[in-house]
Amino acid sequence: FRAGWAGAAFKTICSFPQHEASPRFSAIRSHSHSFAGFKNIEQLSDHSVEENMQIFRELKKEFPDKVIVASIMGMNEEEWTYLAAECEKAGANIIECNFSCPNMEDSDLGITIGQSEELVERFTKAVKKGTKLPVLVKLTPNITDMVPLALAAKRGGADGIAAINTINSITGVNIDTLVAEPSVQGRSMVGGYSGAAVKPIALRFISDLSNCEALKDLHISGMGGIETWRDALEFILLGAGSVQVTTAVMQYGYRIIDDLIDGLREYMKCKGISSLKDLIGAASSTVVAHTDIERDMVVFPVFRHERCYGCGRCYISCMDGGHQAISFDYEKRKPHLDPGKCVGCHLCMLVCPARAIETARKPVHREPLPK
Repeated sequence: FRAGWAGAAFKTICSFPQHEASPRFSAIRSHSHSFAGFKNIEQLSDHSVEENMQIFRELKKEFPDKVIVASIMGMNEEEWTYLAAECEKAGANIIECNFSCPNMEDSDLGITIGQSEELVERFTKAVKKGTKLPVLVKLTPNITDMVPLALAAKRGGADGIAAINTINSITGVNIDTLVAEPSVQGRSMVGGYSGAAVKPIALRFISDLSNCEALKDLHISGMGGIETWRDALEFILLGAGSVQVTTAVMQYGYRIIDDLIDGLREYMKCKGISSLKDLIGAASSTVVAHTDIERDMVVFPVFRHERCYGCGRCYISCMDGGHQAISFDYEKRKPHLDPGKCVGCHLCMLVCPARAIETARKPVHREPLPK
């Protein structure tokens, strides 16, 4: 809160004891050794209900204007109602129903709820019975279509949807010990995957929710791979009215809020936008069905030879994984495009380390395929 965050979502509170594994994290690393993807096999809060309620009371006393999101998980309807009521009495501002933790395997817990429309609706109703606070339902990405579950949450009285929780994963296997990671005394388990690698999946679900007319009156709280202000903005542009960040904080600390705030503020200033609300869902309508995508035009790549390293990456990728539309002058170490073969896929642009390949300003009409 002192760092500048508007609120905090707590580790999920439950009434049953937690005994966590050690170690409980593993990661897929990028070339810079930061997390590209992060796996956890952690479960819920290891504090008792009363300990968490005391923390809420102390926080609200010191930071009355900050938002406390109380994430809860019950074992039955009575517990869901009880936990919601206790969190409200202790000063929470929002109740978040964890219907999506992938590390809970018991029936009617975590991900099991989030994969059942009937359970989502039933337990949402139980939570609403215990509180007058806004209720967010946190849904799982470990499904094909999130919209039916979100509609079930709406029928149960939810005020918003939080998405996404972590994705079922195995990040790797130790090839010396022959045990999947993380190894807990020679064993492992499928766990929740988060971090930058999951952002495209999260954005897809946010887009699905935002583009559903029946969900237009529900708030969307987006999360999954947010590290920078640009990431946060993308979630907002696709329909998220708020964003949450966890894995990036675990890796870089609370200080990332400075980038999030300053970056968004500068972007809005440059674009002449006075309110962040004006950006919510601004890009939603650009995500359409594949049948509505223009397929009669080609956008050719443009080579900026003055920036080119001469590495040949574009040539190799096009030759071995594309349409053999690039030749390479080995003497001058420069690529050349054959427009007759190029299909405008832009693989060359994506692999170029020098950013020496750009997009042509005008697309070119392509002759229709013979019927």
